[in-house]
Amino acid sequence: MSLRSIDLNLLVALDALLTEQHVTRAADRIGLSQPAMSNALGRLRGMFGDELLVRTSTGMQATPRAIELTEPLRQLLRQVERVLESDAGFDPATSERTFTIRMSDILAFLILPPLLARKPMQSRLAYSTVHLPPADTIEALERDEVDVAVSMGLDPSTAIHAEKLLADRMVCVMRTSHPIARRRLTFKTFIAQDYVKQSMSPTDLRFVDSVLADMGHKRRIALNVPHWLVIPHVLKRTDLLAVMPGRLAAALNDDELSAFDLPFDSAPFDWMMYWHRRHDRSKASLWLRNELRQVCAAF
Repeated sequence: MSLRSIDLNLLVALDALLTEQHVTRAADRIGLSQPAMSNALGRLRGMFGDELLVRTSTGMQATPRAIELTEPLRQLLRQVERVLESDAGFDPATSERTFTIRMSDILAFLILPPLLARKPMQSRLAYSTVHLPPADTIEALERDEVDVAVSMGLDPSTAIHAEKLLADRMVCVMRTSHPIARRRLTFKTFIAQDYVKQSMSPTDLRFVDSVLADMGHKRRIALNVPHWLVIPHVLKRTDLLAVMPGRLAAALNDDELSAFDLPFDSAPFDWMMYWHRRHDRSKASLWLRNELRQVCAAF
């Protein structure tokens, strides 16, 4: 297939079709008419020699070839967008750029409201967040799938730069009416409880469970959940305890929950900002990183 024969607009249409798996919704997504999108799908089928989307009893379904194309296509279109953007002329007041930031729900809870409040009035600039495991976060930075990552404890290559944003520590949280909430939290009491644990974060493992393992102990985990913000609702309705970052516990500001220092030595840690060094001098990246610095400096 010759590059000269490829219409970039067709690739944009293909991305919309693979995302929506519905011709009309895909057309709406990129501002085409339904007949125009149907025509684009026909041309794409000829280009790739594959049906790409086939009709089933439950709707359109991507073929194996289409599934194979999905991720490389998104990476390609993102790279094309970057090439076409005029970074030198970046102005947050007029830019229509969408910045993609890797952050967990806890960090989104803390950072997004003040970050959005700083956005220039009438600006069409936008943010998109994704929550990725540590290894996938590094790969996403290297593949230019995210502009910045806010996380902790990553092990990046020399191509990834890191900068401290926020200091934090782990605390133990329970409902205020919990039977042990009125007593001093001893190690014996701590280790005898059942816990809810956020399963995607390295914080519990590094700053709690690995410390306990070194002491010859482990917690009883009654529930694993992928999102931090589920945990407060669970705590308020059960006798489970949780260990969570102190900044989240403080930000919840919930009279139904009480936070306690851990009854053993646990090192503090830092929430870090990570970005690829190729963007060190990018005007847009510099602006975004400074916005995150300013937001976190206010905590």
